[in-house]
Amino acid sequence: MLTDIRISVRDGVRKLCARYPDTYWRDLDAQSAYPQAFVEALTEAGYLAALIPTEFGGLGLGVGDASVVLEEVSRSGGNPAAVHAQMYTMGTLLRHGSLEQKSEYLPRIARGELRLQAFAVTEPTAGSDTTSIRTTATKRGSTYVINGQKVFISRVKQSDLMILLARTTPQSEVKRRSEGLSAFLIDLRRTDGALAVKPMRMMMNHHTNELFFDDLVIPESALIGEEGRGFQYILDGMNAERILIAAECIGDSRYFLDKATAYAKTRSVFGRPIGQNQGIQFPIARAYANTESADLMRWRAADLFDAGAPCGPEANMAKLLAADASWESANTAMQTFGGFAFTADYDIERKFRETRLYQVAPISTNLILAYLGEHVLGLPRSY
Repeated sequence: MLTDIRISVRDGVRKLCARYPDTYWRDLDAQSAYPQAFVEALTEAGYLAALIPTEFGGLGLGVGDASVVLEEVSRSGGNPAAVHAQMYTMGTLLRHGSLEQKSEYLPRIARGELRLQAFAVTEPTAGSDTTSIRTTATKRGSTYVINGQKVFISRVKQSDLMILLARTTPQSEVKRRSEGLSAFLIDLRRTDGALAVKPMRMMMNHHTNELFFDDLVIPESALIGEEGRGFQYILDGMNAERILIAAECIGDSRYFLDKATAYAKTRSVFGRPIGQNQGIQFPIARAYANTESADLMRWRAADLFDAGAPCGPEANMAKLLAADASWESANTAMQTFGGFAFTADYDIERKFRETRLYQVAPISTNLILAYLGEHVLGLPRSY
């Protein structure tokens, strides 16, 4: 729940976000532009270093505390996708990176000299079946040579560093499909033309790309942890990712509810405020109840994660419930605003597009249900 630290973070982020109103995000969306000024302000205030330990120049906060940052950006009308990867990719480096890697990169990330905003896992032929990825990292002396393709990789052009998952041992040579995958920290400033970045036009402003690796040579020091254990390292960070994305969805949901409630009180049709009609009032009330319920699961998952306790079911349920709540609130706001919801000037359609993503990414709600069915309820594997 909200502790003194979380209240302080919330108030600080809320004050910062007030300098970047809806018009700021609306104009960026129209131009498909990156929120450079906002990201710099958030970095200077220290919030993007929330999860970095104090000995490396960060705030040393927990995932629950950090989730408040993303929630507030969403609730203010902003798009936290511009910065969230720096938080949820951090776990792979923090938990499994070498002391040399952490000492070299974390202080500079905390100071804003470097950005770690890109996370390259997904491939066009594998999708959610991560163990079937085909991008390879072949050991050659004291280097690895990367070849392959990634898709839906955001903020590559806005990042200095990127975490990459690639296969280092052929699938035919491992006992389990999850073996033989390795994680690497790629310095995007030193790709020497061996990495082609092709922007993808998306329905929301996420700066998303296809990547093509053609004999990209990286030093063996770029390997995170042990070779062949990358899949476990990535999974390790996914509970944090689920919790942080859940917080974003909670923020989105509250944005829609704030807007819908205010509009329903002031918009008058047939001589009465539309919020007096149960057809408007009840969907808003139900969306509010579902949002508050999802938020409880978000805090439950965050508290377990920060205590070092197992939290797979809770983290997945938090993401599922929060994504569903934000989508429900988005549709409720669209109905409440009527025709005006479709105009850019009211910002509902922009946030509607942004929050729709979380029914699909970073994990589909259907895959969460499959996980709960098999691993929590003990039902037969469905896929």
